[in-house]
Amino acid sequence: MRLSKFFVPTQKEIPNDAVAASHILSIRAGLFRALTSGVYSVLPFGFIVKNKVEKIIREEMNAIGGNEFLLPALSPNELWNETGRLDDFGDIIFRIKNRDLVLAPTHEEVFTSIVKSYINSYKQLPQMWYQIQTKFRNEARPKSGVLRGRQFTMKDAYSFDATWEGLDKSYEQQDEAYRKIFSRCGLKFFSVSASSGTMGGSKSEEFMVESDSGEDLIAISEDGKYFSNIEVAESFIEPVGRKNTNLPYEDFHTPDIKSIDELAGFLNITDKSRLAKSRVFVLPGKAEGEKDRYILVLVCGDDEVNETKMQKYFGANIRPGHPEELLEITGADAGSIGPVGLKRKDVEIAADLRLQDANELVSGANKNDYHKKNIDLIRDVPGIKYLDLRLVKEGELTKDKSSVLRITKAIEVGHIFKLGTKYTESLKAMYLDSEGKEHPIIMGSYGIGVERIIAAHIEQNHDDNGIIWEGEIAPFNVMLINITTQNENITGYCDSLYEKLSAENFEVLYDDRTDLRPGFKFKDADLLGIPVQVIVGEKNFKNGKIEIKKRRTGERILVDEKDISAEIRNMLNA
Repeated sequence: MRLSKFFVPTQKEIPNDAVAASHILSIRAGLFRALTSGVYSVLPFGFIVKNKVEKIIREEMNAIGGNEFLLPALSPNELWNETGRLDDFGDIIFRIKNRDLVLAPTHEEVFTSIVKSYINSYKQLPQMWYQIQTKFRNEARPKSGVLRGRQFTMKDAYSFDATWEGLDKSYEQQDEAYRKIFSRCGLKFFSVSASSGTMGGSKSEEFMVESDSGEDLIAISEDGKYFSNIEVAESFIEPVGRKNTNLPYEDFHTPDIKSIDELAGFLNITDKSRLAKSRVFVLPGKAEGEKDRYILVLVCGDDEVNETKMQKYFGANIRPGHPEELLEITGADAGSIGPVGLKRKDVEIAADLRLQDANELVSGANKNDYHKKNIDLIRDVPGIKYLDLRLVKEGELTKDKSSVLRITKAIEVGHIFKLGTKYTESLKAMYLDSEGKEHPIIMGSYGIGVERIIAAHIEQNHDDNGIIWEGEIAPFNVMLINITTQNENITGYCDSLYEKLSAENFEVLYDDRTDLRPGFKFKDADLLGIPVQVIVGEKNFKNGKIEIKKRRTGERILVDEKDISAEIRNMLNA
């Protein structure tokens, strides 16, 4: 490709709203252009990279027996209502005004509707289907360029099996394919156990790339044996335990005390573990006439409630109680709420495992500006449940006490789920076994963010001067730069070298622009990040030499014209 004919609008300026390195460099190098918040046009340079990522995905999906589909981006509300996800997704799903249609954020329902129509016997299973399609999610705060957008490209795959053992095999095939895809895309990645969220199902695994621009927090053990999204991570920490007392609880006045820190200061203590932090959650009734559920959660004062774990135990729709609801539920405003003496008698109470059977606790008294001390969870809170409800923290031990956890940021590039029968039961996608008995088809769901792979690659492969492409998704592997465009002999030589290298199956971007100084071309070359630069200048050309530069290391060598191809291959393979 001749750069004089190739639309690559590079720019020196950093975009005003860009913070992440991948966002800055993908705009400066002309891969993407923002149309509006969270919506990006893919420009020719970016389109080449995107196509290469999709080619790798297709090859690995086809290798495990995948059948490629292309489903509509639009789907009817009725389909989403059958699985309950129209409500589960809430405002994040785009709805078409005056039409009973949505722009699909994912395609479980649509694929399942096709399976329902065509698969009815165990003899037709298993099936592995996938597509590479545009998705839409109404992100409230899109940011970091294509890392978090409202429109994006996803490879979503779905397995359909007759047995749970079959699902295990399909899941393992996808897991292996994902590892090959990310390796071929040049990513340093790891996988973590994760929450299924609104997808539902049992086992769930995320593929992550460590990056300061990531929005996911990951717990990683120092010995590298434990990886988990902080949403589901577990750790070992000593329980609060019991004191050998039986003190009666009593109220005490705590004027204007609203936080655990203020309460600790008021009591003049530093250990906050027996200050039981109380939070109220509401699980709205789904069916008409079904009552809402109210749950009060207790964690130690130095801990935070893990809301994803709350969804796991109580349901995906659970939400924190609104300030205006708290008085009606508990009898007090936030900061004065506790497990004893609640206004409503139907409030369920759950405490983190760290508080199991603890006594001499302090919590709100359910009347404003008052707290209770000497609360004994065994004596005073009948029916309390104990669950793992806290967020793990940096420096805590792993569950088996073998290592220490660190918390880091990461980008999610892929996610795989064992869905089970959630969707097939809702949509009545059934098959007949060998005895003619009917069963719901067993599903798995597997997603990859295409643009996220590109952004993650840039996050891991850049320097102060620009992108440094590696491996199979590099848009070109050689950049030929003519820095003496006014010399007809050199220009003629560069033209012939471009044809020669292209004929030898090098992917060459040829900077043949005649109106730019060498310094500008060099800056563009480093910004665009092609792995090997071949630089033809008058001084070296007179001596029969050509300069070759490795973009990643900056290493430069002078070679004879006859050795150019061999040296390029050496650099690419080093």
